[in-house]
Amino acid sequence: MATVVISAYDVANYPQGGGHFWVYLQYVFGLRLLGHDVYWLEAFRTKGSEEQEAVALATFQARMQQYGLGGKCILYRTRSKEPSSQAPAEYLNMTRGEADAIFGRADLLLNFHYAISSALLSRFQRTALVDIDPGLLQFWISREQLRVPDHNFYFTIGEGVGRCGGKIPNGGPNWIHIRPAVCLERWPYAFDPCCEAFTTVSIWDSSDWVVDRDETYENTKRVAFLEFAGLPQVTRQPLELALVLRTERDMEERKNLENCGWRIRQACEVASTPEMYQTYIQRSRGEFSCAKPSYIKLQTSWISDRTLCYLASGKPVVVQHTGPSSFLPNGEGMFRFSTAQQASEAFDAINADYARHCRAARKLAETYFDAKQVVAKILSHALMEDEPDRKGLESSRLPSWTARHAPSGPKKSTTPND
Repeated sequence: MATVVISAYDVANYPQGGGHFWVYLQYVFGLRLLGHDVYWLEAFRTKGSEEQEAVALATFQARMQQYGLGGKCILYRTRSKEPSSQAPAEYLNMTRGEADAIFGRADLLLNFHYAISSALLSRFQRTALVDIDPGLLQFWISREQLRVPDHNFYFTIGEGVGRCGGKIPNGGPNWIHIRPAVCLERWPYAFDPCCEAFTTVSIWDSSDWVVDRDETYENTKRVAFLEFAGLPQVTRQPLELALVLRTERDMEERKNLENCGWRIRQACEVASTPEMYQTYIQRSRGEFSCAKPSYIKLQTSWISDRTLCYLASGKPVVVQHTGPSSFLPNGEGMFRFSTAQQASEAFDAINADYARHCRAARKLAETYFDAKQVVAKILSHALMEDEPDRKGLESSRLPSWTARHAPSGPKKSTTPND
């Protein structure tokens, strides 16, 4: 049995993100089902409002207890202007000595926090970075918009990363391909032919822009969905979006979407806890979702962690095409569209034989995205292979990066996500 510490990003600071919590829980459950001991490590960012912080911490600690991580969570405080290379100065639920003892006996740090403290990273015997922003992370690194501390191993969920002739910047780490994970035992098949709407959960707008040498573009779900605003007018299938809406412009665009035939919900009403998020998905007929422009422009072949939850629940998905795939199907449980007409035809095909496509959706999750299989592959590389020498990375296969700053991009995983 291995001891694995999972370094999550922005869960404690985002208590209303029920789906975001599930991103990391999938790996926790997968490891546990294989018999491994799991700890949760996370930075809690001080923002100045003591009352708001107290509520967020209380919510987070209650969820840790609920999901069996009480006494298995290491939470440390960070402040926005602290150097990213600095070790944590304050742990919130244990002493520094207790935290160091856990780090010292851990077999692996499985890290999802790209700008983690290099001093904290050095406390672990072996470290593995997991890229859940394929294409974007490689872009940020290549443009020196993000500098990542040295890890022993680098994993990516992007099938398009490293593709010969692909659009994702090459160089940097030697990426090992894995698939995103869903815990099938925690996301059971939930067939219900009476479910009506195809849905999704997402943040509508953000400050996420891609700034390149020759091109700058808004990289939000807002621009992705607006391109398909007229879809309800070419299909009889009810479509519903559960969105994080904040600004006056968001509310105006909500009205415009509703005038086009969309059903719009506030995400906080349906997905603000892990349980509400799961219930919302399992009461949906399927998922319809668009992808951020970067995933399409860079041809990442990316698939959302949220989409996996729909698939595992036996809910067919109609999702935007993000690049060629060696295994993702188009027409059996999953339909990948590029035009509104293709999406409309997908709804017709699914509704013509709904039960078959529900079974096919679950089969996809079982075949390709079972969390047990995903974490087993990670451990087979990270614990079975000879350990790379982090001290000699500059002269071997990896460049040396020290965390400098994180642009808005790494906040991608604040589900309602991607």
